Amino acid sequence: MIKTIGFIFSILFIFNNADAQFVQIVKGNVVDKDSKQTLIGAVITMTDDSTHTTGSVTDVDGNFILQNVSVGKHNFSCTMMGYSTISLQNILVTSGKQVVLNFELETSLHQLKEIKIKADKSVVINDMAIVSARTFDVQETERYAGSRQDPARMASNFAGVSGTDDSRNDIVVRGNSPLGVLWRLEDIDIFNPNHFNIPGSTGGPVSIINNKTLSNSDFFTGAFSAEYGNSTSSVFDLKLKKGNKDKYEGTAQFGVMGAELGLEGPISKKHKSSFVVAYRYATLDWLNALHIPIGTNSIPKYQDATIKLNFPISKKGTFTVFGIGGKSNINLIVSKYTSPPKEEYGENDRDQYFTSNMGVAGISYQHKISNTAYTKLVVSKQYQMVDAHHTRIYRDSSYAITATKDILGYNFATGKNSMAWFVNKKIGTQHTLKIGVNAEQYLIQLKDSIREFTSTWQNRWNYDGSAFLIQPYIQYKFKITDSLILTAGIHSQIFTLNNNSKSIEPRFGIKKLFKHNQSVSFGTGLHSQLQPLYTYFYHYPTSSANEMHNINMGLTKSLHFVLGYDKVFNKNLRFKSEIYYQYLFNVPIETKAGSSFSLLNMGSGFERFFPDTLVNKGTGKNYGIEFTLEKFFSKGFYYMLTGSLYNSKATGNDGIERNTDFNGNYVVNALGGYEKAISKKATFTTGGKITMGGGKRYSDYDLAKSKAFGDGVIIPSSRNIHQSKNYFRADLKLGIRINAKKISHEVAIDLVNVLMNKNILSYNYNIDKNLIEEKHQLGFLPLFYYRVDF
Repeated sequence: MIKTIGFIFSILFIFNNADAQFVQIVKGNVVDKDSKQTLIGAVITMTDDSTHTTGSVTDVDGNFILQNVSVGKHNFSCTMMGYSTISLQNILVTSGKQVVLNFELETSLHQLKEIKIKADKSVVINDMAIVSARTFDVQETERYAGSRQDPARMASNFAGVSGTDDSRNDIVVRGNSPLGVLWRLEDIDIFNPNHFNIPGSTGGPVSIINNKTLSNSDFFTGAFSAEYGNSTSSVFDLKLKKGNKDKYEGTAQFGVMGAELGLEGPISKKHKSSFVVAYRYATLDWLNALHIPIGTNSIPKYQDATIKLNFPISKKGTFTVFGIGGKSNINLIVSKYTSPPKEEYGENDRDQYFTSNMGVAGISYQHKISNTAYTKLVVSKQYQMVDAHHTRIYRDSSYAITATKDILGYNFATGKNSMAWFVNKKIGTQHTLKIGVNAEQYLIQLKDSIREFTSTWQNRWNYDGSAFLIQPYIQYKFKITDSLILTAGIHSQIFTLNNNSKSIEPRFGIKKLFKHNQSVSFGTGLHSQLQPLYTYFYHYPTSSANEMHNINMGLTKSLHFVLGYDKVFNKNLRFKSEIYYQYLFNVPIETKAGSSFSLLNMGSGFERFFPDTLVNKGTGKNYGIEFTLEKFFSKGFYYMLTGSLYNSKATGNDGIERNTDFNGNYVVNALGGYEKAISKKATFTTGGKITMGGGKRYSDYDLAKSKAFGDGVIIPSSRNIHQSKNYFRADLKLGIRINAKKISHEVAIDLVNVLMNKNILSYNYNIDKNLIEEKHQLGFLPLFYYRVDF
């Protein structure tokens, strides 16, 4: 690897020594944020560090173009009479690709007065969001050390959010289980978009989402607006970017995590249609070849693709085709070893074969009804599948194989036909109304059998059926004054599998802006969520497949309250704090007397859950305070400090309130970066991150019952009474970016856990030794990549 990095730096050095001053085109579109009506005559201005200013005006289609913009970082603003002024700070311009900026302006009630709004991360795409929301862009997924170009890992830097496992991107939001995370793509709720995903989880080791295909997207951590449902925790609302309608461009990247290629450009310049497509193929051979531990001796393999086609049909309508998909597999083969291997994510006594696939394809049509209203319809088809097979390896005292036995085989396949429709109407300058419905048909096929402790196969899942999830909603925004905004709405949820899964959920938010760039906001709402689909259809191995003892589970519900304060000190420095309380009820718990189990503890890791009889009588609560101090990039550097103090509790059938698995009590992130131009064309970049947080919760095991059962059995009264040592990790990222003629290069190395701290992952039961083993997180992980934009 060192030789490869040296060779690439040599090539970049040659490019850097060619004398030239490179420029690029910056273009985009301006629309009304509420009605999506294009705005004619909006003024776009650009300034750089030398205070040099240039400008452009939007045409009859709301488009603008700035020619001959020098490479580097620049600030852009958009102004129009009767609208608030929006400013975009520190937009990176390179020689390799044109920059596309899309402005959405909000009406000002003082028609002759310009209200200036800095478009930092508090100005979210969804105009109904009042609290607990942040917009993120592609540059953020690449800038932060340790984020691995992954939206979920990037979000773990935000206040109130923490990662649970270095090897996975599961995220805990305000103490909630990762189960509560909702993924949405192009207005459609989607399955878990991660490779190697396990049924019932929302994360995985590697994201299927290619960050280079994303447009600006929203992330919500609580009290979200009425259009979002089937989530008690948080929402990723992802948007794919449109391809460049004027010019063919590409991105190629090669590194430890794999190789990828992305292309975009016009389908028809005459009709202004465009495409964007990306493909990635990866194995982790490099890390194994360099003897860098990744928790397993086997080589994970995966590939994924993204596509979006954009067809403007007329000035009133746009037709879009989109899709993402991923395949992954890993074979954990222990039978080839002559001594016990060290496996953090597999068992040492069996060969394991695992495959997971996920895909979604959809079409959408957005139509302008009038200058104040538009509607959008999206339909999609989705599929996810997980297949696993285990073979038990029996050995003698010399570790020689004496016998083998197939002990487990399962295939969980779920399809989904989805439809989302809404109409958005702007009423005057003060009112906005949005009415819509999301409807999904689940197509479920679950097969699972085991014979680990018996001579014959015993079935645990054998279900083939369907069910509908229907979610109508209405939401309303009232801009009382330029400094006082109110939102309200109602979301409803109906799951047709049983009669216990219905909900009507009111939502409300209000925000007040004060002098000296301050604001106070409040949001509240009732939210509900299905249980992991496979848990409804489990039956005991000794029972008939028709005796699914949890088929009638209802929805878990959560009532959110959030109070926020925001202070902008200047254009580059902002402070934000929120205090919150969440009350969870209708939580599935065991009917077994004295049980401390709660479904609030499920949702992370690589293990499935085999539920006993459950009833919706459990409760829980999450409460805490969080803060963010952020300096946006200026004068060559940026930093962000985030901190959260929180408590997460759950109550099982024994009536005792206990810590949840995800109650770390605190998490602190300190990250920043510095960029230095080393010539007219080359920039040295560096970034660092330190994360500290409370350790993992764990329980005592009953070794006798564990031995008899064949798996770990905890002592109910000891659930989560222990906490491992505090978590600490430091990451460092170094890179160089060079602009050449019509092409730009970037080479970087992300040093994850650079101080090689040994963090606790879990405490697991070892049946062969009849004891509890301590397992650790990943150690030092260097991730190198070389990228070229052309």
